[in-house]
Amino acid sequence: MTRPTTPRGPFGTVLTAMATAFRPDGSVDLEATQRIARHLVDHGHDGLVVSGTTGESPTTTKEEDGETLLAVREAVGPDIKLVAGVGTNDTSTSTWLAQQARKNGADGILLVTPYYNKPGQRGILQHFRQVVEAAELPVMLYDVPGRTGSQIAVETYVEMAGWEPVVAVKDAVGDLPRGSRLIELGYSLYSGDDILNLAWLAHGAVGFVSVLGHVCGDELREMYDAFTGGDPVRAREIYVRLLPAIHAVMGAPNYGATTAKAGLELLGILDNRRVRSPLAALDDDEVAELRAGLVASNLL
Repeated sequence: MTRPTTPRGPFGTVLTAMATAFRPDGSVDLEATQRIARHLVDHGHDGLVVSGTTGESPTTTKEEDGETLLAVREAVGPDIKLVAGVGTNDTSTSTWLAQQARKNGADGILLVTPYYNKPGQRGILQHFRQVVEAAELPVMLYDVPGRTGSQIAVETYVEMAGWEPVVAVKDAVGDLPRGSRLIELGYSLYSGDDILNLAWLAHGAVGFVSVLGHVCGDELREMYDAFTGGDPVRAREIYVRLLPAIHAVMGAPNYGATTAKAGLELLGILDNRRVRSPLAALDDDEVAELRAGLVASNLL
């Protein structure tokens, strides 16, 4: 069998958009956040996204984001790729965060389309250009219209293909043929939707930016290595085994930070599942459903 020619991604291959831990008073718990980072690196990850949406970036301050990035870098050392989430719906805030990310040791930035404002494509390009120029770092765009209300048009990607720092896309649009076009344009594509991780590999993705990775990093690594090592049958076996966990993690209300933290609590990495309002932590019944999904996938 011919081995798939999956290129290595600029930010690694198996990444998780990691959760940010909080103390009882609601402040960021840097020690517990470092514990999450070390857990991920010890279980199959070669990259992490810090202060992304799963890190509750809409409710953390700029200063907290900077402190969190410094703490994670201290925890994982220099060899793990760190991508700092800097996307907001305010261009000046995102440029400030991008500059802070560079100063605090990020290897790149994650830049989502501005949410709620719903800018047109000209506005999206204007926003991206200003942040990219301020960052002076490699950039992973994040296209997730289900959360932002805006989608990056293919024509906009065509225009940005000439921007040297913009090297990757985290795709949560879910359109496989469209994503294949982005790969042809030269972007490194990362799956941003765990249910499509294997499908994206088959379409030329370089890796994942996961939520599920909080609870199954080793399995995601094994699936990636099996597929790129020429054993798609084994990769599919792992994917099928993970389906109950995927549905449990991604099917809960306000999935993302809530399910990631509840999963980390079930694994004993965290001693709580606190989130910041307006999110609400999973209740006991929801945690029981999450536990059942993880047990069905042999993760507990």
